[in-house]
This record gives sequence, structure tokens and C-alpha cells, in this order.
Amino acid sequence: MQRILDACCGSRMFWFDKQNKDVLYMDNRELSDTLCDGRKLEVRPDLIADFRNMPFEDETFYLVVFDPPHLLRIGDSSWMAKKYGKLSEDWPNDIKKGFDECMRVLKPNGTLIFKWNEDQIKLGEILNVIKVKPLFGNRRSKTHWLVFMK
Repeated sequence: MQRILDACCGSRMFWFDKQNKDVLYMDNRELSDTLCDGRKLEVRPDLIADFRNMPFEDETFYLVVFDPPHLLRIGDSSWMAKKYGKLSEDWPNDIKKGFDECMRVLKPNGTLIFKWNEDQIKLGEILNVIKVKPLFGNRRSKTHWLVFMK
């Protein structure tokens, strides 16, 4: 039984155990490529699905990780787009829908870990879109980890 959802797993970069049996790895794409530096990029989710419309019942997971694409101004076929994904022009709506879906599939008292890199869109803009205040997180770097509880 998988108790954790990674809603935008990509290549599972930040996971210590990329095959953790407690995690359902989900992404909207599958990809195998060699990056410009020679490293292999593998995006192989357990489930291909859209974070804006997840195929799960309400209150399914104890923990949800939401690490959506954070780049808007990037070439569609660039290695950064392949590695991290790309936001659509309607990113505020996409992020809001994704955040709401993550909260919907969380069990009561469940935890949502939200990761955001503010290279192109500042964290304050994201918080204005989702309209939920995090419990805590880091504010000192360009990449932020925020914790929410349902």
C-alpha cells in the first residue's frame, strides 16, 4: 500500500531511495534522454497523470510531495525543460488546481510538502495564488521547501 504521493516526480532527483515502496511516483510524462553533460535523464513514473486532475479518491494519502515545474521562459526541447518540465502560460491556474488537488487527496491531518524554485516566479506570487499559509519552511535560498497540514 502506497501511503505517499509524489505528484510531479520527474526523475526523482531529491529522493534518497528512488524506488521507495511507500511512494507512488506520478508525472504527466515519460522520458529517456541523455543530457548535454552526458548524464542520462529518466522520467519513469509509476503512473502517468496530470497533477491538476488526479485519479484518486479524496483523502487517499498521508503525505503528498508537490514539486511542480517552475520554469516559464524556457525552450520546449531544452535540457532544463526535459529535466524540470515547463509551466504553461496559465501557470497561476495550473498551480492553484494542483495545490487544491494535493490537498484533496490528503487524509485529514496529512502533510503536504511543497517545493518551489523562484528563479522566474517569486514565492510570494505562488503564495498569493494558492491562498494558504504554510506552517513553516525555508526562506533563505532560491529553492524553497514549505510544509502544509490538512
